Amino acid sequence: MTSVAAGMAPSGKVAGEAEGGMFRVMAQAITAPLRLVISPLRVRPGGCKMPDRSTAGSRALGIVEILGVAGSLSLLAGWRLYLTILATGIAMHFGWLPLPEHLAALQVLANPWVLGVALVGTLAEFLADKIAWVDSIWDTVHSIIRPLGGALLALALVDSSDPAWQVIAFLLGGGGALLSHGAKATTRAVVNISPEPFSNAVVSTGEDVATGGLLALAIAYPPLAIVIAILLAVAAVIVIVALRRLLRNIKATLKKALGDEPPIDA
Repeated sequence: MTSVAAGMAPSGKVAGEAEGGMFRVMAQAITAPLRLVISPLRVRPGGCKMPDRSTAGSRALGIVEILGVAGSLSLLAGWRLYLTILATGIAMHFGWLPLPEHLAALQVLANPWVLGVALVGTLAEFLADKIAWVDSIWDTVHSIIRPLGGALLALALVDSSDPAWQVIAFLLGGGGALLSHGAKATTRAVVNISPEPFSNAVVSTGEDVATGGLLALAIAYPPLAIVIAILLAVAAVIVIVALRRLLRNIKATLKKALGDEPPIDA
């Protein structure tokens, strides 16, 4: 029995190394900026211990952190759902991110199949988001997918034995993702009106950088996550209100220029 197990070990080890090598190349090509931010948290031979959360005071802080990380992930999913899943999963797969105990449920994102699907989605979104009007079509298709993905990400962070928290996390996560998705889609509707061809690529690249940076901060420093979530939510509301007013003004200006306004009675 021992000899059989010993004989099987090398093949399993080779398969594991091959799988790890494939995802290591994928990670280096996509998440190099993310590694620069979270590299201080890599697991080292000496160990990387998380703070003790056994006391009552730290337990309350843990709840705030959970809400903050859940809100941040959900809001960022409204911008880049696949990138959010991919970057988080790769960081956990290679141990760059020694997650605290209350985020252990997110380990499912490190599954190779989940990473593969997220990679395909990230590449497709990266390309589609740089082309005028194609980005708006992509946003329309994802009007349901992004809120649902944000809701599921938030759901993964709460205690599975508490149905009330699960319902709250699902609703808030979906609402947050829908809010940021609405801000993104409205921004693109305004940008697509611009006659020059570079604004879409510039705005899209800015969203890529912002998503990666804020995601790294939210997971690497959970106490900051609640601040990031609040700022993202407030910014999304401001963007939606301001851009909708701008769109109405543009529409009114075009009607006036084309002479489509109804005549004013004397």
